[in-house]
Amino acid sequence: MTLRLNTQRRKRENLILQPYLWIRAGGNSTERKQMRDKIFLDPNVLIYAYSNTEIAKQSISRTIVENGNTIVSTQVLQEIANVLQKKFGKSYTEIKNTLTECQEDVNIIHTNTLHTLFRACDIAERYGFSFYDSMIVAAALENKCTTLYSEDLQHKQVIDGKLTILNPFI
Repeated sequence: MTLRLNTQRRKRENLILQPYLWIRAGGNSTERKQMRDKIFLDPNVLIYAYSNTEIAKQSISRTIVENGNTIVSTQVLQEIANVLQKKFGKSYTEIKNTLTECQEDVNIIHTNTLHTLFRACDIAERYGFSFYDSMIVAAALENKCTTLYSEDLQHKQVIDGKLTILNPFI
């Protein structure tokens, strides 16, 4: 579960060499996202980046993390810690090390507020999402993200005309 993505050096290189990040999303199509677009990551995307259980998903997740303008919330980090402990049986020392690496590899960590909670309630009511999925969507919207990468929500669904949910693994 330990991985040092060394994204700072790669991000500088990619800004010069690759103005676009190509992600396979939906069948055989490839979607182009400008790197300046803000990308919110669901916990599963980060978990795959640090896991060796599914190599194809690991590769896609690492590409997103290394090349994107990525944002997560404290909730995402909490969910990662829970999965690492319950599903993978990791020690809390290993979990802290992985969370530290996650923190270093993403651009922004959003702290949920009361406003985020209230917005999540509105999203849950409007779209029928679970409360926790709605919290992730609310945090993505608060950070003005254009893309939310998740395999748990409906692929290509657009939220409030601003945020597109993409499953990078299909």
